[in-house]
Amino acid sequence: MLAELSPRWWARRESELDRQRGGERRRAEGAGRKPKLEFVDRLLVTLVHLRLGLPHAALAELYRVDRSTVSAAIRQVRPVLATRGFAVPDRPGIRLRTLEDVFAYADTDGVNLRIDGTEVQVRRPRAGRPGRKAFVSGKKKQNTIGLDSP
Repeated sequence: MLAELSPRWWARRESELDRQRGGERRRAEGAGRKPKLEFVDRLLVTLVHLRLGLPHAALAELYRVDRSTVSAAIRQVRPVLATRGFAVPDRPGIRLRTLEDVFAYADTDGVNLRIDGTEVQVRRPRAGRPGRKAFVSGKKKQNTIGLDSP
């Protein structure tokens, strides 16, 4: 997976940096400050977060970096992982890349899908600031809806 995703991540990163700079790089490659997390660590942090649901702060403690470094790493690697798609157990040739792929797979294999509508607590703006009432209350409720394929 590392060999497959690394070139994609570097290409995406260089493209984003070119966009931010407004053109080609001005210094030689490798100049400037060194990243606190290499791509391997960024990938591991993202996979651990997605698989185990560890908070960014806990992962930051494990890697001895700031929480914002972990958040940025996850934010950068998730789109690259999403383009790779999701493997189907016991079906090595199938990759689900879009929601339409998921529904088509469920329909052909007779799989019942369930959507988890659990509310998640979010940070709210301070009192008196605009948009404070637009956020959820922070109560955790679980609502699931079964989608039966015809």
